[in-house]
Amino acid sequence: MERVQEIASSGSQDLPSEFIRPENEQPRFTTFKGDHLDIPVIDFSDPDWKNLVQPVFDASGQWGIFQIVNHEIPNDVIENLQRVGRQFFELAHEEKEVYAKDLESKSVEGYGSQLSTKGNNKDMKKGWVDHLFNKIWPPLSIDYRFWPRNPPEYRAAVEEYAKHLHEVVNKLLKCLSLGVGLEAEELRAAIGGEETVYNMKINYYPPCPRPELALGVPAHSDMCAITILVPNQVQGLQVFKDDFWHDVRYIPNALIIHIGDQIEILSNGKYKAVLHRSTVNKDSTRMSWPVFIEPPPNLEIGPYQKLISDQNPPKYKTKKFSDYAYCKLNKIPQ
Repeated sequence: MERVQEIASSGSQDLPSEFIRPENEQPRFTTFKGDHLDIPVIDFSDPDWKNLVQPVFDASGQWGIFQIVNHEIPNDVIENLQRVGRQFFELAHEEKEVYAKDLESKSVEGYGSQLSTKGNNKDMKKGWVDHLFNKIWPPLSIDYRFWPRNPPEYRAAVEEYAKHLHEVVNKLLKCLSLGVGLEAEELRAAIGGEETVYNMKINYYPPCPRPELALGVPAHSDMCAITILVPNQVQGLQVFKDDFWHDVRYIPNALIIHIGDQIEILSNGKYKAVLHRSTVNKDSTRMSWPVFIEPPPNLEIGPYQKLISDQNPPKYKTKKFSDYAYCKLNKIPQ
């Protein structure tokens, strides 16, 4: 299978038709032409994390996206994560293909260009992106067959990042839980507790000859509970607000937080999953490192019972996360 990186490296100035989005999705028509969007920024350095509850609640309910600074993940840990990711995508095509995802498996793990199990449909519009998926937490969920052995530091860098990320995730979930009136640990338990899965995706968006016609990843909300994302410095994340797509202004060393579908469902709509997409660049390679915080596959997720009443009936179905994910990836109504 030809990867996007190979198409880009051919030097052709023509964009293959399968990457040209419909006009109502093309960035040239749909991107807001003014300043970049300043999404909420939350300083995570307050030693009393309970002071963070209201800012997290407001940002999660009104925006579904925010950035956190002073999160205590050392800069060098993030830089190492980014370095080994870049080095993997700089390998020869044959070396990367060793880690290609199993097309017969329901798992998304491994190296590839498509997410949907129906991705071989020739009429399907493609995103201008290659990716690598690795489960990085908990240890029992990790399949090291899909972890690159080159660069040699890949495993150490990713495991160090996962260790630090664990603290951020727990703090965020405490704030989200208290924000809707639950005990601090209830939402964390509701998405799986110690069995909650951290699924890392490295997105690689090579230079695109016609970026105004293409998208890296089309409009979507994340099907997980929350996403914690590190970008490189090449602009590309957009959020839908007030009928337009807006570029999100990056803050150096910040983590970008997306509220995902499962937290919206558990909160019965008090928190909103953010609608977002990725654009691409004519001259520069964009990369991002989202980690999707997911329930284990067989865990059933629905509106949290304590948040349901006669005045606030359930707005969402209860179903296994694996079933939800299958429907979402294959565009089947939930």
